[in-house]
Amino acid sequence: MGPKKAAAKVVDKEEKSSKKRKSEVEDSDANTKKTKSGSVENKATGPMNEKLSLNKIDYSCNKKNKLGEEPNFKIASWNVAGLRACVKKEGLDYIKKEDADIFCLQETKCHETQLPPEVKMKFPEYKTYWLSSPKAGYAGVGLYTKVKPNKVTYGLGTKNEHYGRNCNSNIFVLLFPPLDVPNAGAGLKTLDKRLEWDKLFHEHLVKLDAEKPVILIGDLNVSHKPIDLANPTTNTRSAGFTIEERDSFSSLLDKGFTDSFRHLYPKRTGAYTYWSYMSKTARSRNTGWRLDYFVVSNRLMDNVCDNVIRNNIHGSDHCPIVLHLNI
Repeated sequence: MGPKKAAAKVVDKEEKSSKKRKSEVEDSDANTKKTKSGSVENKATGPMNEKLSLNKIDYSCNKKNKLGEEPNFKIASWNVAGLRACVKKEGLDYIKKEDADIFCLQETKCHETQLPPEVKMKFPEYKTYWLSSPKAGYAGVGLYTKVKPNKVTYGLGTKNEHYGRNCNSNIFVLLFPPLDVPNAGAGLKTLDKRLEWDKLFHEHLVKLDAEKPVILIGDLNVSHKPIDLANPTTNTRSAGFTIEERDSFSSLLDKGFTDSFRHLYPKRTGAYTYWSYMSKTARSRNTGWRLDYFVVSNRLMDNVCDNVIRNNIHGSDHCPIVLHLNI
């Protein structure tokens, strides 16, 4: 759900201090270039954050993994900030165009019985799984998969469960928990609960990783490093960028996992997946946060070909992310 429901989604502090801020958008990757105006343009999709026709986006991947293998499997993830609303904004058309083998949704905000019929009818090639919250209009995750799972489990099975937030799907040699992580709340009032949940979930991931490699997917509600948000100096006590949350994420990585995007693009700036609706110009100015991740078991990283942020896809305050790999 991102910090948008918490302290970080008050009118972003960075908006107050960025009037004279120079463009911080740079990119070290060969697929991007600077335009004459100084903004960054992706050669495959055009100016970053500018909404494009779905037909103009390159959904393919021409990169090979560390083993020299071409991608043969695609996983996508999107915090849709309300599936019913997203359906009205070409959301399903994008999912169809992406044509991922696995597509994970977060913050669906509706029970399976309330899903628009086209959410299932439009995708006969997928098996679908849904997990909703007892609280109406809150949280919820969904999973589209072309490959039949060996097993699907819902939740962590703990007393400190956050309903409608994770759904584990064991697909061949991979375990996918599409995730919508609880946040620290306005004024950080639920930070302790968030950290307690982190500990339980990290223990859960380590157990899963002992069975098979894990790919942790979704909105993790944290920007790990200063490079992962537009204005780190003004958000050190904002939900999603507290030292406590960042240290917790670091502790997860220390347990045998890798932030695949930052591993592939260690110096890329301006790479965000969330822009606050509280500011009308946050997205156009790329004043954002990177909150959405593919966290991969270390031993699976050699299989990863690319991690793409689809910042030209609108319809939510988050944009989709895509993982290309060979398995």
